[in-house]
Amino acid sequence: MTTAKICGLNDAVTMSAALDGGASHVGLVFYEKSPRAVKAFDAAALCLLARDRATRVGLFVNPTDDFLDIILNDVELDLIQLHGSESPDRVAKIASRTEKSVMKVIPIAERKDVKNAESYFEVADWLLFDAKPPDMLEGALPGGNAITFDWKLLSGKAWPLPWMLAGGLSAKNVADAIRITRAPVVDTSSGTEDYPGLKNPHKIRSFLKEVENCK
Repeated sequence: MTTAKICGLNDAVTMSAALDGGASHVGLVFYEKSPRAVKAFDAAALCLLARDRATRVGLFVNPTDDFLDIILNDVELDLIQLHGSESPDRVAKIASRTEKSVMKVIPIAERKDVKNAESYFEVADWLLFDAKPPDMLEGALPGGNAITFDWKLLSGKAWPLPWMLAGGLSAKNVADAIRITRAPVVDTSSGTEDYPGLKNPHKIRSFLKEVENCK
């Protein structure tokens, strides 16, 4: 059965909508250039709401050791999501330093991108396949750009690690995405928003309901 991660949560109302709707994972963004970024103080309170109810994921982009220390000192996270250009060596060092499970994001645009996952098999605990931002996309973020990739690139694939599918997923297309990829977890951010950074509780519930119906 496929479960869901709601990423980019930044207030108690939408966090509660995700938890009450049955999200298996909830994501908080610690990347200041993102409209979804949350401060450590607020993130700590949100993570308390999610304790024992969902896996709490912190999204980082090429974080320094000092920045990780600052956030993890105040915020109770279960999984670190690395959404930058972190090398396998850097992923291993972050996992060792933080003693946390680590998920490496693999940006996908074409078939050759899928093979990049192989270099992280020995150092990551999770993989997340997301749409690679087009070079010409103005103001592109590492993720959450409301764009998809060809899901058939993952069709029939088996991985030695647990994994998630992201990239422009919404209540309208998530059933097709699950059917094609058989993803064990689907991850959405922009697909549950009215605009970047503003989550809509109704869209969160609708997305989670669609995922629940894919049995």
